[in-house]
Amino acid sequence: MQAEIGIIGGTGLDDPKLFNNIKEVAIDTPYGKPSDVIAIGEIGGKTVAFLPRHGKKHTIRPTDIPVRANIYALKQLGVKRVLAPSTVGSLREEYMPGDIVFVDQFIDRTTRREQSFYTQIEGKVCHIGVAEPMCPELRKTVIDITKNLGIKMHETGTYVCIEGPRFSTKAESKMYRGWGADIVGMTLVPECILAREAEICYTSISTVTDYDVWKDHPVSIDDIVTVMRANIENVKKIIAETVKATPMQQSCNCKNALEGAFA
Repeated sequence: MQAEIGIIGGTGLDDPKLFNNIKEVAIDTPYGKPSDVIAIGEIGGKTVAFLPRHGKKHTIRPTDIPVRANIYALKQLGVKRVLAPSTVGSLREEYMPGDIVFVDQFIDRTTRREQSFYTQIEGKVCHIGVAEPMCPELRKTVIDITKNLGIKMHETGTYVCIEGPRFSTKAESKMYRGWGADIVGMTLVPECILAREAEICYTSISTVTDYDVWKDHPVSIDDIVTVMRANIENVKKIIAETVKATPMQQSCNCKNALEGAFA
């Protein structure tokens, strides 16, 4: 069974009811099993694969997400593009809870995650380019769709990815603001990097749920879930319309990302 587009769902979107004619497939990879079984269905006549990032019951913490297995499994299914919804905290007053942010840059603060398919076992070193970590073609499509839907969003955003699962201290949150980061989350890295290594187009759809802790207000799971539930229909609309509008052929360079990447 093949799929054209992959959706790696984050908090609040671990529900494959977004599409029709669902069939579930279990896939093994050289990197172990993915986060869960993959649901394959249809949106607007296109075949879509949905993978819950943290597992269906949200039992996998950010550090333990089997990202290499997830991306490899989607590649096996024929996926050429990935839409990656997630929740984030805001580091800017103007990035308000409920807003959608289309990340264009990241700062990596993770410490325990394998970021490449190519390790000593494979006998290769891959110096993948991520100067522009999101697919420009897919990112433009999703931004245009969101504008047309009239949903409040930000066309750019620098995402600082922390190890988690704990939230930041006030000192860390204020430091990230000083670095120029706009939002903070726990899952973008190495997901977008491995998608690039797999020559899959990737773009993040980040929903702001809180102001982190720089505003001297504690972050709570209840608040995050409340905001996410209030905005889940907007995220579903963005995904559905983006899938319908995305062309079959890739015209970007993501499909050639490995050219010149090996020493």
